[in-house]
Amino acid sequence: MKTTVLLTALAAALAGCATHESANVYDKHEAGREQVVRFATVDSVRKVTIQGGQSGLGGAAGGVVGGVAGSGVGHGKESAVATVLGGVAGGVVGNAIEEKVTSKDALEITVRLDSGELRAIVQEADEAFTPGQRVRLLTSGGVTRVTP
Repeated sequence: MKTTVLLTALAAALAGCATHESANVYDKHEAGREQVVRFATVDSVRKVTIQGGQSGLGGAAGGVVGGVAGSGVGHGKESAVATVLGGVAGGVVGNAIEEKVTSKDALEITVRLDSGELRAIVQEADEAFTPGQRVRLLTSGGVTRVTP
């Protein structure tokens, strides 16, 4: 029962760590900001992955789960050793899970500006793009999004 509660807490904590690199999602502070708009043609599209992060929450939650699981092993010193080893192993596994859960499928979209210059933008794979397609580049605060 304790393990289920801790795993649920871990999932909730990881969901709170989600970030975005999407053309369709804006943070609250981005609303109302003017963006520079340029037009371009898609030159190529390549599938990539945006690496997940490690905030430490996954490791902490995993350590707690592993420690609780390890505490049920043996008695006395054996139980203490199992608790420590369970906590360490749980922390390592929790960090790995957090990184995997927060990674995202993405696209590297290479576009040719009307000036002839090439630019590449990486963003979440929540829109489909094809070579030859006309697109808009929206840039604000150093962030550029590609939209149809």
